[in-house]
Amino acid sequence: MAISPAEITTILKSQIAGFDTGVEVETVGTVLQVGDGVARIHGLKDVQASEMLEFPNDVYGIALNLEEDNVGAVLLGDDTKVKEGDTVKCTGRIISVPVGDALVGRVVDAIGRPVDGKGPLADVEYAAVEKGAPNVIERQ
Repeated sequence: MAISPAEITTILKSQIAGFDTGVEVETVGTVLQVGDGVARIHGLKDVQASEMLEFPNDVYGIALNLEEDNVGAVLLGDDTKVKEGDTVKCTGRIISVPVGDALVGRVVDAIGRPVDGKGPLADVEYAAVEKGAPNVIERQ
């Protein structure tokens, strides 16, 4: 049962055509210390102030204290689920919350995830948590 060079070429060409060259780059760091709802993280060189950070065990945090060699983050969840050595990922998203009529009668957690058992939120917009107040003339 010999395979001809033409068959080998066809197989290789089909496998090369289906090869995915896409690369996903993530900025990750390591938890140095956790205590009182605050985590110290090393390695997040591209983190932004007030950026959402993703910790293991479905815990999120907000990057607040950006220092030269580490980042201080407030944890939005159970800090006992985060420990030294855990990997932390940048989300690239500044802290924001869902807003709109779809939230009427719903119960959500600190970052806008539904906790009332009624399923995901539909047709919501997101608004930044930290933004400037409207000036006196714009106020009603």
